[in-house]
Formats: sequence, C-alpha cells, structure tokens
Amino acid sequence: MGCIYQRGGTWWIKYYRHGKPLYESTGSESQTDARKLLRQREGDVERGLPVVPRMGRVTFEEAMADLLNDYRVNGRRSLPELERRIRKHLTPVFAGKRMATLTASDVREYVTKRKEAGAANANINRELAALKRAFSLAIQEGKLAVKPHIATLQEDNIRTGFFEEEQFQAVRKRLPEPLRPLMTFAFLTGWRIRSEALPLKWKDVDFRHGAVTLPPGSTKNRQGRVFPFTIELRALLEGQRESTRRVERTAGVVVPFVFHRNGRPIRDFYHAWRSACRAAGIPPRVPHDFRRTAVRNLVRAGIPERVAMQMTGHLTRSVFDRYHIVSEGDLQDAARRLDAARRL
Repeated sequence: MGCIYQRGGTWWIKYYRHGKPLYESTGSESQTDARKLLRQREGDVERGLPVVPRMGRVTFEEAMADLLNDYRVNGRRSLPELERRIRKHLTPVFAGKRMATLTASDVREYVTKRKEAGAANANINRELAALKRAFSLAIQEGKLAVKPHIATLQEDNIRTGFFEEEQFQAVRKRLPEPLRPLMTFAFLTGWRIRSEALPLKWKDVDFRHGAVTLPPGSTKNRQGRVFPFTIELRALLEGQRESTRRVERTAGVVVPFVFHRNGRPIRDFYHAWRSACRAAGIPPRVPHDFRRTAVRNLVRAGIPERVAMQMTGHLTRSVFDRYHIVSEGDLQDAARRLDAARRL
C-alpha cells in the first residue's frame, strides 16, 4: 500500500510498481489532493496503465516553453506580450524550480513582491493567468497531477474617459495633419487604433456598398466586423482616398493602408497625442477613450445594444457594459427629461 507524507508544506505520495517504490510530489498543500492522486496512481498500476516517470518533474522553463508553443500554435497575437512578462517578471522568481514544488504560498509571495514593486493588479493578473495556463497544459500532457490554487486580484477596470464633441474637435485641430483622419475614424467607429484602424487597407473599404470591413481573424476576438458608412464616415474616407492618390501619383508608389504618413505606416502617435491634449487644455485622455465614447454615442442614438456591440466589436455583454457607462451629461439630460415630463 502507498502512503502520503509532507515535505515542507507540499504533500508527496509513495506507491509501488512491480515492487519498486515510486515517489511523486503533488505540488499541493492539500492533503485531499494528495490522497486523490495516490488513489489515481494505484489505480493506474492496478490496471496496468503506464506511469510517467517524469510526472511531477517538469521544470518552470519547460512549462513556459510549452505555454509559448501553445500560443504560437493558436496564433495568439499577445505572444510578444507573454514573452515579455515571462522574461521580465516570472522567470527571475521561478527559474530553475519544478512546477510540482510551487505552492499557493509561493504564488502569494510573488504577488506580494509585485505589488511592493508598484505593479497594478491588472498586470499581476495577466502574469498569474500565464502561470495558471502553464499548469493546466502540464496536467493535460500528463506532466503534472494537480496545480496549486492561484487566486486573482480584484481589478479596477471601470472605464471613465469620454470625449465630448467639442473636446474632440479641440484636440483634433492641434494634431499633425496625418493623424487627424485616423483619430476621427476612431472617434466615429470606436475601433481599436493600433490593432484595427492602423492595419486597415483600402481593400477593406467598400465605397459601393458603403461599409468598412475587418475580416475574421484580424480582430482581438478573432471575429469579423462591419461598420456601415455614415455621412461623416464616408466623407472622411473619400477625403483620405483622394489624399492617398495624390501621394501615390507624387511618389510613384502604391499605398495599401488607409491611414498613413505620406505613404509610410504610422508607427508612433502618442507623443503628438499628448501634446495636442495639453495644448487643447483637455484633462488626461488616452486614445482608447474613443472606444467608450463611440459606445455611448451609438446607444444615445437609439441603436439597439446588440447591433452596437457588433459594430464596435464587443463579444460579451459584460465587456460592453464596462464601456457603456453614464457620463455627467447623460445624467443632466435625464434630469431635463424628467422636468419636461412633470410640466406636462
């Protein structure tokens, strides 16, 4: 008969195969997990199933390599960000350790150090999510039996930034000319600037049917998207098309991108953006504020929320609700409507 025992705070199991004792770490501080794993191993031996000798011996480096391969196989666009988080934050703490020896206490200690370093809860949660995924993959591949409990932190992800029309126009006229169409497009559609607006090509703009299209796989949620022309959006894109044709005639090149800087891709716009906001006397804003501004404007216009979600690319209602928040102007408008109703 096998047995369970503790080594440090981690439970280990001992069982026999062909009379030879085998030892395995559960990687858990839970006695229940240890008993469960022992029963599983003894059952595997009884049924003649193979018992993986490296079970529980996978290292942090091996687990991270498997995680990165999983991202590559699935074409995750966040792969560079994951590589950065692993290299900069996770590796300095967990390098050289076996995954089976990592406990919930080790994870809590990691979280404490990251918070002391000033890391935001959202960033810590992304790192913990990578660690949890690495554990899950190791279990799927038979390299681990259990994983420690990894609790995530509460995030303050309430979106508050809005652009009123006059604020946007004040910032827009202070931007360099090549950035004005780009920011106007983001203001009207709510599409993500770096991953959706900047890669937009002329083949994705259908002037005949009056729509801008993002093909499946090109968006954050991997789903396609269509935004119909409004009068303002059509005028913007027609003006940008004429500007692009002038650049092509002058430089003798083909410019595939809708938004560009004299035919060249727009790489960085944050410095110019911050300068324009300061010059306009606008409180600190980020371009991503256009996304929640567009959501609010669509709902204000009476567009059904289901349709608005499709136009802006919000896959779930919970995420959409984080953007569809009420501004002070909305509350004042509600008060005016109540006053008007009472006068009747």
